[in-house]
Amino acid sequence: MQILIQKFGGTSVQTEENRTHVIQHIKNALMNNYKLVVVVSALGRKPAPYATDSLLDLVDFPKNYNSNRELDILMSCGETIASVVLSNELQKNHISSTALTGAQAGFVTNDDFNQAKIKEVKPDRVLKELKEHDVVVVAGFQGQSSGGEITTIGRGGSDTTAAAMGAAVDAERIEIFTDVNGIMTADPSMVSTARPLNIVTYTEICNLAYQGAKVIHPRAVEIAMQAKIPMRVRSTYVEDEGTLITASRIQEMDTDIPDRLITGIAHMSSITQISVQTKEETHQLQSDVFKAMAEAGISVDFINISPNGVIYTVPDAHTNKAVHILETLGFYPEITENCAKVSAVGAGMTGVPGVASKIVQSLTDAGVQILQSADSHTTIWVLIHENDLKPAVNALHDVFALNAADKNLV
Repeated sequence: MQILIQKFGGTSVQTEENRTHVIQHIKNALMNNYKLVVVVSALGRKPAPYATDSLLDLVDFPKNYNSNRELDILMSCGETIASVVLSNELQKNHISSTALTGAQAGFVTNDDFNQAKIKEVKPDRVLKELKEHDVVVVAGFQGQSSGGEITTIGRGGSDTTAAAMGAAVDAERIEIFTDVNGIMTADPSMVSTARPLNIVTYTEICNLAYQGAKVIHPRAVEIAMQAKIPMRVRSTYVEDEGTLITASRIQEMDTDIPDRLITGIAHMSSITQISVQTKEETHQLQSDVFKAMAEAGISVDFINISPNGVIYTVPDAHTNKAVHILETLGFYPEITENCAKVSAVGAGMTGVPGVASKIVQSLTDAGVQILQSADSHTTIWVLIHENDLKPAVNALHDVFALNAADKNLV
């Protein structure tokens, strides 16, 4: 039995018209002799009545009095409704189908409500249903704890559901359907010359996703990578194959990764830079600062440590809390608000000299001030003022010729 996983986002299943495109993709796969597990998100986005945020509005979230356990009962309803609606329309189109909740599909999680982690997937029920039906529609974003409680697995959870199910049933491929036609070289709303990529590696797309690209959840890619299952990111509304995510471009395209120095440019905004300095060399300051941030649940990034202090970033939403904690400890932090992080990602940069120089020069030429920088084998990050974000992203996109329609984009 050849099994294909298809995941459709909220806007894809929101209206009957949109669902006709979903059903056509399902029919195409069935014509190629696949059995399908179709994972769905809640119907649409707010203000659509069954979107997750709309459901939360029913209890005046975040001013509600419900426990996180009760919120999971509420939030899981959107995907459950979507699974039944789509299964109904498939049957209306003479396609043998049945719907399952995340719990019925075998998703066992811990009991960390609202952001549960999948402990295991027991696919027995799904495999049984696939013997009787051509399509099993599974509610994404949800599971059940060992104690029998309904849980949800956090934003982007339907991508993770699809990947985990793909690994559990040894699927041939996982297809993630979205509003855009695959992975782009940059955010097309930021860069008018951004182009779709035909193929990327798991590592590249994980880095792009973690650095701000919103097309697919990075945890889903990690699961697929561990299971060695290729993924495709496709548009619901066209027949194009989209972007293939796999282990190596050599295997798929007979071309090596270094042919493409940089794969894409990602960005994140609403960041604050915090600097804590002292006139004396001390390790205690560094230890005290990061311990205090950790105990307060504040995620830190872009860390630079020197003998006389530390510089790091936090999300803008945590700025006031972080500054208050530091002042309570007797520090006098300097803050720079309204920053953004721009990342150049590419497996081909590993061991290649001059990439950082090219980035610095292009940003300098564009009049963009660099506040901090960091790098790894496959990513170089720069922190800039947020009002420089668009020129910075476009400068990097141009300097690495990512708008070129040539083999470097395959």
